[in-house]
Amino acid sequence: MIYFVGAGSGAADLITVRGQRLLQQADVIIYAGSLVNPQLLEEKKKECKVFNSARMTLEEVIQVMKTAETEGKMTVRLHTGDPSIYGAVREQMDLLDEAGIAYESCPGVSSFCGAASALNLEYTLPDVSQSVIITRMAGRTPVPKKEEIAAFAAHQATMVIFLSTGMLDKLTLRLLAGGYREDTPAALVYKATWEEEEKYVCTVGTLAETARKHQITKTALIIVGDVVTHSNYRRSDLYHPDFETEFRKKADIGTTTERN
Repeated sequence: MIYFVGAGSGAADLITVRGQRLLQQADVIIYAGSLVNPQLLEEKKKECKVFNSARMTLEEVIQVMKTAETEGKMTVRLHTGDPSIYGAVREQMDLLDEAGIAYESCPGVSSFCGAASALNLEYTLPDVSQSVIITRMAGRTPVPKKEEIAAFAAHQATMVIFLSTGMLDKLTLRLLAGGYREDTPAALVYKATWEEEEKYVCTVGTLAETARKHQITKTALIIVGDVVTHSNYRRSDLYHPDFETEFRKKADIGTTTERN
């Protein structure tokens, strides 16, 4: 069996309990060496074989999986963050489907969640932003024309931009072209939840300048939107005394019910 496992956003203890258990059981681990925290490999069995996919092609990765299956071994394919976000997992799954090899996915904590925790921000605030757009700039890997940065920026929703730290001057121009103001709050979070984590709150207009000042050229997320600097805003309705739910009626307000 092949298990695609999310390693989490960086800190070794942010892998899920299920993901940790799978690592401990694996006979073969193929991990994204350029992105995954190597401390996670301390969970492996002594006899486990480890392959660094940063030095491998897709075909080589699949061959390791096929060989392990032939030998009756369990393989963990360890991806950074959550495998479903920029994880290049679909192409692997397609080839495993063709080969008739079974696989399962184990989700992980994405770096966009790690970045929010680093900044202590909430992406979805009443009257501020209720949507989050996760995207990237077109680079060596293109993006569909309908998903161009400026088109998304026109929505004025919160944006989390991956894989674009080396193109911040171009990114700024596209954000401004889409309708964000130069003074729109923004943030750079480098290696969210790692020991080396750095975080800087700035504006759309100063994104590139901030990155240059702190010598950040890669492995950072860009967050754009008013949620970056919002702290004092109207309370949500969910816990308002006048807001009834299935579990809390107005008659119960002022009492505390412990769960038995």
